Amino acid sequence: MARTVGTLTLSRAHPSMQGAKLRCVEIVDHIDRIEETPLGGDTVIAWDLCGSGIGDLVGLAEGPESTQPFYPDVKPLDASIVALIDNVSIP
Repeated sequence: MARTVGTLTLSRAHPSMQGAKLRCVEIVDHIDRIEETPLGGDTVIAWDLCGSGIGDLVGLAEGPESTQPFYPDVKPLDASIVALIDNVSIP
């Protein structure tokens, strides 16, 4: 899980990144801190597949799995936003 904290704009990019919507996301480092700002986790850049907005909680795919939605195309990615999280409930 992560929270979107910003947008990244590229002036030049690899041709396979054409049309990319890139977000800066902060990783949720501990579930007890999910309501805090900042969350305290690492910040990474992720391709936004879901149309997230600033402040949204999102699900991430990282590593090779982040490129699976684009198969058979090859994208130079290491993280993709694959879900918008509406609610987190921990008993």
